[in-house]
Amino acid sequence: MAGSSHVPALDGLRGVAIGGVLLFHAGVLPGGFLGVDLFFVLSGFLITGLLLREAESGRVSLVGFWGRRLRRLFPAIAVTLVVVTVGVWGLQRLGVAGVGADLVRTTGSDALWSQLNLVNWHLLAQDASYWDAYGQARIFEHLWSIAVEEQFYVVWPLLVVVMLVFPGLDRTSAQVRVMVAALAGVVVSTVAMAALWGPAEDPTRVYTGTDTRAFSLLMGAAMATAPVRSGIRLLPGGGRLAGPLATGILASWALTDGVSSGWLFTGGLALHAAACALLIGLVEATGATWLEARPLRWLGEISYSLYLWHWPLIVLITALVGSDTIPVKLMAVVMAAAIACASTHLVEAPIRFRARWARGRMGVVAFGLVSAAMLLLWLCLPEPMAPKIDISDL
Repeated sequence: MAGSSHVPALDGLRGVAIGGVLLFHAGVLPGGFLGVDLFFVLSGFLITGLLLREAESGRVSLVGFWGRRLRRLFPAIAVTLVVVTVGVWGLQRLGVAGVGADLVRTTGSDALWSQLNLVNWHLLAQDASYWDAYGQARIFEHLWSIAVEEQFYVVWPLLVVVMLVFPGLDRTSAQVRVMVAALAGVVVSTVAMAALWGPAEDPTRVYTGTDTRAFSLLMGAAMATAPVRSGIRLLPGGGRLAGPLATGILASWALTDGVSSGWLFTGGLALHAAACALLIGLVEATGATWLEARPLRWLGEISYSLYLWHWPLIVLITALVGSDTIPVKLMAVVMAAAIACASTHLVEAPIRFRARWARGRMGVVAFGLVSAAMLLLWLCLPEPMAPKIDISDL
């Protein structure tokens, strides 16, 4: 088999990843942004494993794969984009302090590109810095990583199918071909990041570009192939390596600063991704009971909605309160967790698991109608209210 369909400890790893991101955005953990890297590696591993399992059953359906991805990802992000964008517009119209016209405009523009899964390139085209601590925060800037994953979900499955159906290849040869392609992509992407990075330049281009971040997803993809997984199982004492490796990864999150750690962009991120891939392989092969702890698994289960909601709430609440202290940001994170629970159980799970209509023609029609309505909303959103001028201030 190409991998287990569900490993509880991997839910725990998702919990670790989202925990790092939350603590980073709350100002607690300087290297917590590396949790995104763990998410990328996990996604590459799980998606490639799914494709390889389907291939073993005799047929890979790209339409079915993309349909499952849409049912998994689109409903929650659609709700987030609409509610947050309309909410920001409404708060500005009410004259709420801290919510200005510029925030309304960037939110509406970024929502459009987020829906198209191209927001990372949109932000780069606008020279929006991910690392600028002093500029106006953008409510949907965190969705760059979702865009990178979605772009990967379009291209990589096509390449995998081509490699798997190549005439004359047996199962082992096909998986070796996938492994080699993934590792070759890792090398190209890593070199591209190092080549495009400059020590005196803002690292946003290499940090959020799909081409320069693909190595993390491809590292996970390589780990999902039979040759690599077999090698992991042969490691002496493999079951005892997961704990120390995880400790080392978490230590790197505590010691790393994204702005000043230039080594990240000249191979450091790739090394971190390799460590994450090895950890995933060890956990999948030998298990890790500490990752099956209920709190970690719970975080992992709501991680997608939690990721969607946490940054908009941090931006809005700090603006409304007029304070960006750690306690205020942590309060926003707690609120995001509550909303994420509701989103997971009321939006994600019903459409993903229980709505039979979403799996057929009705689902395609619904997706088309909702997508069109959202595009219309972004294009027709009224201009923000002009700021009031107090004559006494003149």
